[in-house]
Order: sequence, then structure tokens, then C-alpha cells
Amino acid sequence: MEYLDFELPIKELEEQLEKCQVIGQESDVDVSETCTQINKKLIETKKNIYENLTAWQRVQLSRHPSRPYTLDHIRAICGESFLELHGDRTFKDDKAMIGGLGKIGGQSFMIVGQQKGFNTKTRQYRNFGMANPEGYRKALRLMKMAEKFNIPVLTLIDTPGAYPGLEAEERGQGEAIARNIFEMVRLKVPIITVIVGEGASGGALGIGVGDKVYMLENTWYSVISPESCSSILWKSWEFKERAADALKLTSADMKKQKLVDDIIPEPLGGAHYDREITFKTVSEYILKGFNELKDLSTEDLIAQRMAKYCAMGEFQE
Repeated sequence: MEYLDFELPIKELEEQLEKCQVIGQESDVDVSETCTQINKKLIETKKNIYENLTAWQRVQLSRHPSRPYTLDHIRAICGESFLELHGDRTFKDDKAMIGGLGKIGGQSFMIVGQQKGFNTKTRQYRNFGMANPEGYRKALRLMKMAEKFNIPVLTLIDTPGAYPGLEAEERGQGEAIARNIFEMVRLKVPIITVIVGEGASGGALGIGVGDKVYMLENTWYSVISPESCSSILWKSWEFKERAADALKLTSADMKKQKLVDDIIPEPLGGAHYDREITFKTVSEYILKGFNELKDLSTEDLIAQRMAKYCAMGEFQE
């Protein structure tokens, strides 16, 4: 287990508990009472830390190296039924954007999402979850295929942003994202979106237009990352914590502003502490969202989706 800076008190107590248990196993000393006291203190410390997280600490949790990524969710929820599809039929197959057909609870979905790597080699292979234009065009191709065969769409968002390189801009990064948003608004099948990690900028919006948009508890969704915001406003990354607070990017903030539909709870400590519970909860929310949408007519579905996004940003003095 890897620990973040604010989790160090938990690390110390877990190490104490482990040492205490080892002493009990290797000797005749009764350490049960001591272990109970340490465990009680450990539970209290976890609750105190995780129930009072700052915006920046939630950003850190969303990037935790042990956190389940998009493919982890797909493999756990869909099992052997997932069939990955490749390529945008124009340029190449973008490894940062994955997609394919899979079944959840007996219901077929076209699943699209960004995939990060779990070590140096796979991070380079997946371009750190930053898709190029061909990735967004592949996503749109698959969504159009789903529309043709009347299959609902599930998108899983986990990206630090679309790839900002020169070659991506030359191939039309902005147009590809804008085209996806335009087409997704009027797609004739239900779209369910789940933010499973980072949801940054247009890179997230390119597959983020959903009839139901859910955020896992310790994720973030914003027009810009705290570090980039800090570097623009204060010419330094040192103010990233202040920027995270100002951006109102947490799941609670997004729900309060009615920019997402619901928050998917995570196990105490984050999704990586109990992956099985996380996968089960995510699956339940996906099916719940689909059941709320499946009986709507195509006209009502699109009208409801358009009304939802047109209402965002409205305010009264």
C-alpha cells in the first residue's frame, strides 16, 4: 500500500498493529488488548482524516497509484463479456481511449473511457490517459455504432486532459472534442457517464455529455487542474491547494451546483481500499441510471438531455 502525505498517521498505526500481531504470533505474550486499542485508534484516525478531506486531498486520492482505472472497472463489472474495438478508421488506434461492447447485469453497453497506465512503460503506452483527436473520433465512431444498434452508451472518465501536443492540434484536437459534444447531445440512445478518477477540461467533456452523470466520491471535475490554475494565476504551482478550493471541483461541489446527478460512495479511505465494494457500487449505479432512462422515447430522451445542459450556468441575482 502506498500512502499519501496526509495518510502518514494511518501508516504508523497500521505498522504498529502489524508488529503487535507478529509479537503475539511469535511469543506467548497476550497482546490482544493492545491490538484492540491500536485498532480502535486506527479506525478513529481514518474517520477523522477521510471525513474531513480538503479539495486538494481529494485530488490526490483521485490520482492514487493504487486506485482502479477504467480497464479495472470494465474487467470487474463486465467480466469475460467485454470485447474491445479499435481504431477511428481515419488515422490510427489511440491507446489512451479504449472502447468496446460489454454486458452489465445482462444488459449490453457500448463502453468508452480513458485509460491510464500503472507503471512507467504502460503510462507511456497509454499517453498518461491523454487522448489525441483520433481517440475522440474512435469514441464517436463507437457511440454512433451503438446508436445504430440501439445499445446504451457508458462512458468512464479518468484523464488529466486531452493531449496538448502540436501534432494533436494539427490533427484537429479542438474540433474532435467539439464534434463529440455536438453529436452526444443528440445521440438517440441513453448515455451514462461515470467519473472514476480525474475529470479535467475538454478532455473529460469530449466523452462526458450524459443523461446521467455520476462521480465517485473522491474524484474531481473541472475546467482546469489545480496546478495549471495556480501556474496561470500565481505563476507558480505552490498555490495548488488554494486553487483546488477556489475551483469547487469536488463531487460535493459538483452535486451542489447541479452539474452531476449523483455521488457514488467509496469505501473509507478511497476506492483502492476495497475494490470489490467499489466495483459493485459502480455497477449498481449504472444499472439504476439505465433503468430510469430505458423507457423514455427517443424524442423525450434527447429533449431531456438538451434541457439539462442548457440549464447549466443559469443563475438569478
